[in-house]
Amino acid sequence: MPRPKKCRRVGQLPLHTFYNPRGAPLEGLNGLSLPVDGLEAMRLADAEAIDHAKASEIMGVSRPTFSRILNEARQIVAKALSNGWAIHIDGGNFNISEELPDIGHDDCRRRRKQGCGDWNGIQAGHDQSLQENLKNPE
Repeated sequence: MPRPKKCRRVGQLPLHTFYNPRGAPLEGLNGLSLPVDGLEAMRLADAEAIDHAKASEIMGVSRPTFSRILNEARQIVAKALSNGWAIHIDGGNFNISEELPDIGHDDCRRRRKQGCGDWNGIQAGHDQSLQENLKNPE
């Protein structure tokens, strides 16, 4: 039995959860899912230019885990962009936290036992109908 994933800390939920190529018809459009924690890792490392050691502390994971999350997220985005596929930001094992560096690991473990934010979409209306039109190429 695999070890349960550690809760990752996320500073904010994405404003939009679906991106598709402009002018591409949604019917039959291929797409990939990007986890919320992957988006957060890209935000911290690429948009905020925070080094991996500090970003891993902010997210509450080890530095190698942060690097793995970031690498997987970049691969998803690169594959979608280079193939003209849609990106749906959805899923992941995380907690939303305003006070990112101050939350201890014990708090996260308690939250995980209670159900750590396994997020499967917030904007159920528009994004859900768009997601149903996607085909996963993998």
